Amino acid sequence: MASPVKILVLQFASIGDMVLASPVVRCLKQQIHHAEIHICTKRAYLPIVEHNPYIDKRHYAGESPTELIQQLRAERFDLVVDLQNNVLTAFLKAALMTRSYSVRTFRLRQWLYQRWKVNVIPPQHVVDRYFEALAPLGIEDDEMGLDYFIPYKDQVEPDWLPASHQHNYVAYAIGGRHQTARMPVAKMVELCRKINFPIVLLGDKADRVFGDEVARALGNQLIYNACGQFNLNQSASIIQGARVVFSHDTGLMQIAAAFAKRVYSIWGSTMPGFGRFPYRTPYVRLEKLGLSCRPCTVGTNGTCPLKHFRCMNDISFDFVVKELQKKKKNFE
Repeated sequence: MASPVKILVLQFASIGDMVLASPVVRCLKQQIHHAEIHICTKRAYLPIVEHNPYIDKRHYAGESPTELIQQLRAERFDLVVDLQNNVLTAFLKAALMTRSYSVRTFRLRQWLYQRWKVNVIPPQHVVDRYFEALAPLGIEDDEMGLDYFIPYKDQVEPDWLPASHQHNYVAYAIGGRHQTARMPVAKMVELCRKINFPIVLLGDKADRVFGDEVARALGNQLIYNACGQFNLNQSASIIQGARVVFSHDTGLMQIAAAFAKRVYSIWGSTMPGFGRFPYRTPYVRLEKLGLSCRPCTVGTNGTCPLKHFRCMNDISFDFVVKELQKKKKNFE
């Protein structure tokens, strides 16, 4: 019996990046004979990788780098796939001293784009960069998109939601890594008022206060603030059941893409040009084009450095309203 080819995949960045790594994991498992796929990530991302059938073993970074290195060295990997390519992963690769393949990050080009608005970043999705790094191994994108696996215990049953939101609802992920990556509450209210569907607001506990403000401002039964009420897998299940998904530049946007949902992606200080737009799913970009201040370096307190926040405040929803009105007639 042939010995397994032991492959370690490194990715620590974010929820969205963990989801974007899923086609790489799948293709490595399916295209390399006797592949044994290990992944090393943050323990916070356990829900994303725990139920992935293409992953054979999981390793989580803890407080002690020494213990992690000892654990990884004991596996005697045949090769390492680095999907982050930063100081941490460089340290781990040096410690493991095995063949490795690393994604190009274009950090300097991103800095030039943010600081001086010089865009020399290739118009390429980050997943395509992952597969470009694996080309020497003969690994090809199977064009099956992203994966997200929800365990049975986290599948949200209809009666977990209010009766008004059990069918034919829209999901809106209202979170953002920093303030300029999410719309102001007033703008969220404007959007929700125009959607004219039952809306489930999704986010973590920190987002709940914004969801409450939106619900109070609208004062009707169309809004259900689910922020902080469900874990990540349950939020993914709600997205899976939604008609369409609105999302800021968040991990939930990538999860929506994994379920091939139509995504209305909302962009402020960040840009789709960084390569993390919804992957292999129909999507609409909601953004204010033509602003000389985008993409933004973000102020020290996470707010708009120029104080006007036009990248979010000037977004128009007229196209979305017309499109959703057509969909509503089809649903009725």
